[in-house]
Amino acid sequence: MAMKSTSPKGLTHFDAKGQARMVDVSGKPMSARLAIAEGVIVMAAKTAAMIREGGARKGDVLGVARIAAIQAAKRTDALIPLCHPVPISGIDVSWDFPEDTRLRCQVTVKTTHQTGVEMEALTAVGVGLLTVYDMCKAADRGMVLEDIRLMHKEGGRSGRWDRA
Repeated sequence: MAMKSTSPKGLTHFDAKGQARMVDVSGKPMSARLAIAEGVIVMAAKTAAMIREGGARKGDVLGVARIAAIQAAKRTDALIPLCHPVPISGIDVSWDFPEDTRLRCQVTVKTTHQTGVEMEALTAVGVGLLTVYDMCKAADRGMVLEDIRLMHKEGGRSGRWDRA
């Protein structure tokens, strides 16, 4: 049976004494779970045009950043100390320019497991955007990462959640 949190504030990653702990999910049923996260990197118009046209000296910026995002989702438990290793069944990474100088990364992660994949989706977005920064920093050191956030999740005891 999964242990219930007894922390004073109800935070599951702390015990009654306020010490960090990994949540016990052993009593939770397996269920299909999905999380969608997104974020934006703001850049100069010249940098955005370079990415759109495929003219970056380091190669296919969005292709490399897509692979980085996928790798990050798969390795989230190695980066976030109290995350469970989750068998991921699917990861989709998409890129678009909702505005001329704003590049959006959206990641969808799926699993059938005892815990969700929100952290995997958020980590993937962050690393994908950081990879864009790394590949384009010689042209534009002023890029800014913004609005990394969970947009949607499904599954588990709490069910469905959507950002308003």
